[in-house]
Amino acid sequence: MARKHHKPEEIVAKLQQVGVLLLQGKTASEAVRTIGVTEQTYYRWRSEYGGLKLDQVKRLKLLEQENGRRRLAVADLTLGKLVLKEAAFGKLVSAARRRGCVEHVMDKLGVSERFACRVLGQHRSVQRKVPRAAGDEAALAESIIGLAQRYGRYGYCRITALLRTEGWRCNHKRVGRIWRAEGLEVPARQPKRGRLRLNDGSCVRLRPERPNHVWAYDFVEDRTRDGRRFRMLNVADEFTCECLAIRIGRQFKAADVIDALSDLFILRGIPGHVRSDNGPEFAATAVKGWISGVGTRTAFTEPGSPWENGYGESFNGKLRDELLNTEVFNTLAEAKVLIEQWRRHYNTVRPHSSLHHRPPAPEVTLAPTPPSPAGPPSSSSGQTTAMLH
Repeated sequence: MARKHHKPEEIVAKLQQVGVLLLQGKTASEAVRTIGVTEQTYYRWRSEYGGLKLDQVKRLKLLEQENGRRRLAVADLTLGKLVLKEAAFGKLVSAARRRGCVEHVMDKLGVSERFACRVLGQHRSVQRKVPRAAGDEAALAESIIGLAQRYGRYGYCRITALLRTEGWRCNHKRVGRIWRAEGLEVPARQPKRGRLRLNDGSCVRLRPERPNHVWAYDFVEDRTRDGRRFRMLNVADEFTCECLAIRIGRQFKAADVIDALSDLFILRGIPGHVRSDNGPEFAATAVKGWISGVGTRTAFTEPGSPWENGYGESFNGKLRDELLNTEVFNTLAEAKVLIEQWRRHYNTVRPHSSLHHRPPAPEVTLAPTPPSPAGPPSSSSGQTTAMLH
């Protein structure tokens, strides 16, 4: 016969029954036999529950249950800390990294999948989902690596724009995932510049409103292999982001600046403003007089405030980061050829984030004219052909 398990409420009731029988004059053995237990059990019950009421027993039971839950919670917290400590080898942003981390924790600590997913914030359906890669994943990764090797200072957003021009249908998130999986390096983010404002809070920066409204020009220096210095005069349209010209020479005077601007004015038209710093080549009386004489105005930046010429400084930084820091120029002629190639690439191929990842002046490719249908030419077409020839 199986032993009966008594609840605390039943034990207290039996002890009260024995107490009543003892008051009636019965012996302890007779009273214990009445409740159906042995004397050893009776004395053990009396040492544990003697003097307790039913409501006190219920309260004791609730406290034991609460202590049990707290012990389990402490155990879960301790195990959760172990799981987080084991998984603290990097940021778990993507579902793939969380999936791999859950598998690693399960294998290392022997915890269940449910517990590991709850601690690491991974849904179990996502954990059990088998990832399926697209059929063109390998080809796309190869194209991304090729473009990254060719344009080493481009990030994955600009690489995405180049892939779209090649015909790939992909978004920047997919390219970024492959970019990180292949271990490609993202260029360092540039620090943000504050706006230039006066004491009254008004902004004094001249902003371009249309093409040929504001041109920015500035000098950049570099050296050839023999250590001799040469300078580059960069002229850019701030509205279209197009580099209009890069003049290269060992030295520049005011007359050289006037010569470069006159060629551009004849070719592109006269801009509304020409922005520059207060260098001696730009602030010379001859240059200012010539610029005002042709019908345009100068916009000099404040001394020690290069951020006023933001686009010019940004262009100079891109030129140095993408070309000057990666090339060694043997001669001045070689520098002219390579810098002009980079300028054409900057204008026609390189995506610009301010232009929705499109180049400022893309090359136009005319489609071949379809052949005319067979038949005798009309009189009008014959006259046109004759006039053309």
